[in-house]
Amino acid sequence: MDSINDYINRITHLANRNKELNAQLQNLVGRYSQIQKQNDKFNQLLTRFNETGEAPSRDLILQKQGKKVEHLRTVSLLYISISGFENLPLQEDQSGLIDILDEIYISIDKVAEEFKISKIKSFGDNIIFAAGLNNEQRTNPINITLAANKMRAAVQQIFDESTEDPFWRVKMGIHTGPVLAIDSQKQHTPYSISGDNINVACRLGEACPPGKINMSEMTFELVKEFFDISHLGSMPVKYKGALNMFLVNGMKENLHTPDNAFEANSTFETRYGEIQFMDIQEKILDLLEKNLPSNLYYHNVKHTVDVVTEVELIGWAEGLSEEEILLLKIAALFHDAGHIVDYKHHEHQGALLAKQILPKYNISPARIDIVCRLIMATKLPPNPSDKMEEVICDSDLDYLGRTDFIPVSNTLYRELKERQMVGSWHEWNEMQLKFIKNHQYFTKTAQNLREVNKQQQTERIRQLLNKQEVDINAGG
Repeated sequence: MDSINDYINRITHLANRNKELNAQLQNLVGRYSQIQKQNDKFNQLLTRFNETGEAPSRDLILQKQGKKVEHLRTVSLLYISISGFENLPLQEDQSGLIDILDEIYISIDKVAEEFKISKIKSFGDNIIFAAGLNNEQRTNPINITLAANKMRAAVQQIFDESTEDPFWRVKMGIHTGPVLAIDSQKQHTPYSISGDNINVACRLGEACPPGKINMSEMTFELVKEFFDISHLGSMPVKYKGALNMFLVNGMKENLHTPDNAFEANSTFETRYGEIQFMDIQEKILDLLEKNLPSNLYYHNVKHTVDVVTEVELIGWAEGLSEEEILLLKIAALFHDAGHIVDYKHHEHQGALLAKQILPKYNISPARIDIVCRLIMATKLPPNPSDKMEEVICDSDLDYLGRTDFIPVSNTLYRELKERQMVGSWHEWNEMQLKFIKNHQYFTKTAQNLREVNKQQQTERIRQLLNKQEVDINAGG
């Protein structure tokens, strides 16, 4: 009984946590949407009037110049300021200090490339990076904070390896909010962005103590579960009132490696993955809704959602780890996605889609291999080789032991019938009876929940077959 209660409590906690994260995000984005509307009004007032006396929008002007313009709601900005030149003339080893400065820039750019954040512009010794120009993912604020942490650690290592006291002062500011992004559509010309939130990021950076990372309240709310953060104070911002500021001291104690407060451990990766999963799920379900054939009456979006839900429920009950359940949920999303390409070999096509899409979310090759293995495990007849494969196989065929078995199986019959893969109802019921008699649930959870009802479905099919034979004989 205690294990069942623990299982229920874990599921309830997970559901409440996801609901809380979504509510926080929507609330914070809503607060900035009003500001974006106000900025759009100002931009329209500042544009020139055209020949008809109407003020063209800035978007229209830029589009006429062959540029792609997007209003992005949640872009995370990282401003980096490096100062010290005012004291350089007083130093003896000026060339050595410039070499250290070059090392700092190289290290910063290397980290930015690792985390796939875009360099927007450099002006003097100041740089702005952005996460979220190509995709507005829930993990962007976390990504840019991770990048800033690693940049800070890399700069500190350069200082530690130098024989001199740190000469250059590096400050960082992070802010998340809406921006106007302009893509020149030229291969070697990066995005440019505009909006008040750029100024906010710059001010946060300049207000930051040297060697530290300062962030806005907006970003703080989106990353506070992952990082050790302390309140720095506030500063006035025009039209916005007092802006709360927070210093990032590293990762939370239970989320970093023992010897490095800026290095994520496996617990961090799993919790990060839970938030990342919401973006992946949104992407894949949208892909399925737009691209699955309309005559997939069984292998549709509903079935995918059912399997995602079921792998989580059975996985918790079977005592799997959070990471294993996360990988099962990702595999469940893709397990029938291959129907977009090929009906008969959809498992193989689903694995190919996973290999194509998941790297864009920085999923490691090792995890992608596990996801692909789980997808292929759903190929009939099921023959799982470990507990994770057992969970996804039982989840995929969960309907065999549910009370709605008959109506669900009817949708599968209709789907197969239109593809000329099955004959009459009588033949279909004979196929079903044979399949169910040879089928077994592998996990104790599925056996306890579904096996009895599955046997009842077997009896229902026998009765249908007997009735059909009687009708056939009567007609003959």
